[in-house]
Amino acid sequence: MSTSKPAVLALEDGSIFRGLAFGADATIAGECVFNTSMTGYQEILTDPSYFGQIVTMTAVQIGNYGISPEDTESATPKASGFVVRELSPIVSNWRSRLSLGDYLRQNGIPGISEIDTRALTKKLRVDGAMKCCLSTLPITDAAAIQRAKSWQDMAGADYVQNVSCKEPFIWSSSEPANYNASYLPVGTTMNAPRAPVKKFRVAAFDYGAKHSIYRKLVNHGFEVQVFPATATHEQVREHQPDAIFLSNGPGDPSALPYIHKTVTALIPDFPIFGICLGHQMLTHALGGTTFKLKFGHRGGNQPVKNLETGKVSITAQNHGFATDPQSLEKTGAQVTEINLNDNTVEGLRHTKLPIFSVQYHPEAAPGPNDADPLFVDFYRMVAARKAGKI
Repeated sequence: MSTSKPAVLALEDGSIFRGLAFGADATIAGECVFNTSMTGYQEILTDPSYFGQIVTMTAVQIGNYGISPEDTESATPKASGFVVRELSPIVSNWRSRLSLGDYLRQNGIPGISEIDTRALTKKLRVDGAMKCCLSTLPITDAAAIQRAKSWQDMAGADYVQNVSCKEPFIWSSSEPANYNASYLPVGTTMNAPRAPVKKFRVAAFDYGAKHSIYRKLVNHGFEVQVFPATATHEQVREHQPDAIFLSNGPGDPSALPYIHKTVTALIPDFPIFGICLGHQMLTHALGGTTFKLKFGHRGGNQPVKNLETGKVSITAQNHGFATDPQSLEKTGAQVTEINLNDNTVEGLRHTKLPIFSVQYHPEAAPGPNDADPLFVDFYRMVAARKAGKI
């Protein structure tokens, strides 16, 4: 719960936002971004793609349903700080185990409430994402601004190794996201999707993957062997996978040449599906390039049009970089989907090889389920490859 203790958010341009502290007592710096999701603050906080970022929620009240252990997307929060208009004074949810403020306090993450998040969001939309400093400790305005200015830019940063697993492992959970039998009332049943009888082994690169992605892969017929971002193509081949999956993750996609090299070596021999940072890794591995967006796409309401079918889907997104479509012209890949807000690339498919990727999050945690069929498409693509049809 918020107290009367003051907190401050300082932007690199000298702007100061004053509010009330909650969460941990700390002073941190990072990239200030905003997320337009109405719900899902817990999944957002624990999404490794937010490593190094201070997240502003545009929804007015946050924290009203508390924190539920089964809703986390990683073991601990990965966002650096949290900014809200109003922190709910009441937690009302039978699944909740603690308040948002207590959760952040336990994990060393500072938060600030009672600031004008509308004004902050408008500033970021006009001027772009900025470096910032959030402090729940006594600090002068000048010191906070200097702390913001001295923080390393997101462009050029490799944060993947901060959030990737260190050793390969088998993902064993087959439960759908937001499910834990111990929290269900007596007599409740779950209609989880039934996986195909035939299972395929997928080597999933962990660039900062969310747990819901692995659950989706398992529920759609895959045995998931997770590999750290630094794994080489030789190490992956030793496990004889049927396909490759490239996950989401934080930082600048152009700052990861060791990943580009590995993916390039795997492209000729395996069906590949990439999402978010994985989509950008495919872009670079195929010879394309990426660029930094002004303020990024973050939220559960991003409209995406499929250029092959004409269908429009509402998608969950979290990224600050995008693929340069002109750089794909000689790569053998074609743009399959675009964002209807700014026409940036949201999907690509190789014209000859069984490879495709999307910029958004089809696992929808949190967010709409419009893109769930992509996991079915991946399964069918792998099955066709194993049958020698492609």
